[in-house]
This record gives sequence, C-alpha cells and structure tokens, in this order.
Amino acid sequence: MKFENLLLVNYCHPDCVPLKNIMRLPKEDAFAMAKKMAAAHPETTAFYRFADFENYYDLRLRQDEYLYSRFVELGGEPEENHPLSFVIEGSDYLRDWFGNGTQTKLFLRDVNARHVSFTLGDSGAMFQKNGFVELLTLEDLENRLGEFEGNFDDFLKDAGCHYVEVQLWSDKYCKYAD
Repeated sequence: MKFENLLLVNYCHPDCVPLKNIMRLPKEDAFAMAKKMAAAHPETTAFYRFADFENYYDLRLRQDEYLYSRFVELGGEPEENHPLSFVIEGSDYLRDWFGNGTQTKLFLRDVNARHVSFTLGDSGAMFQKNGFVELLTLEDLENRLGEFEGNFDDFLKDAGCHYVEVQLWSDKYCKYAD
C-alpha cells in the first residue's frame, strides 16, 4: 500500500463552512450555532447531536482535552486546542452523514507528523463508550499499515472500523486543501 499517496478527506454539510470546528467558537456562540443547525436540519444525521448540545458540548470538550493531552504525550505539537477532523481515503458513510456536501482533500504526505494523529474509527464514540481513545501517531499508523498485506479496505475490515479518523492539529495545511 502506497502510504505517501493516501488522501485525507474532510466532509462538510452543504449549509456549513468547510474546515471549521464548532468547539473553537466561544461557548455562547457554539450553543447558538448548534441550536440553529439542529432546528434547521432535524432530519440530518450530522446535526442530531446538536439537539442535546449541553451534553454533547461537555463530552466533546473533555474528548478534545483528552486527545490533545494524549497527542502531546506521544510527541505531537498541536497548534490548535480542537482539531479538524478528516478520514483517510474517504468514507461513503460519512459523505452521506454530512448530506453529500463539500469534500476537502489533502495528501497525508504534505502534513507534518507532529501535527496529525489518528484513531481507528470515531474518536468521539470511543471516548463516550470507554472514557479513553487509542490515539496513533503517524509512525504508529505507518507501522500498522506496513504490516498489513491487503488493501486499505481490507485493513479497515480487519481493524473492525469503517474509517480511520484523522485529527489535524494545525490549520496551516488548509490553504493547500483541494
């Protein structure tokens, strides 16, 4: 598998601005935005969690703090407190989940290893379920992929996940995004 050619894909609902994170807004603004999006799109999967934003916000805040501190422990150098979320090679499931909106793509080879971390599957769901997340560095992921003999879809099946989530901890790569 050609690791250097892997794409990072971010999905954005058609009514949102790409490469934004609601957790980066001041708390009052985040709550107002969540209420607006949940009311405007009650049938949209991407916004169901905003209907109970009080619980979601606290969970997400703890999750991002956990991911941040764990990433630093592993040698990462985050430039943001809340990462932008991507997946490796895309996901039909997430594309549909975000209403077939905007897709932003970056090559993994163009991102500094100190600015990116990974989870096998959804970090939020794992954190909510277990209270922790197995966070991987770029080197960890390269090693796992290098040991695997099949293609990327086979790797996902073997890992028991639908996608590899990417946490991008620096916005400087966004200007190179397609």
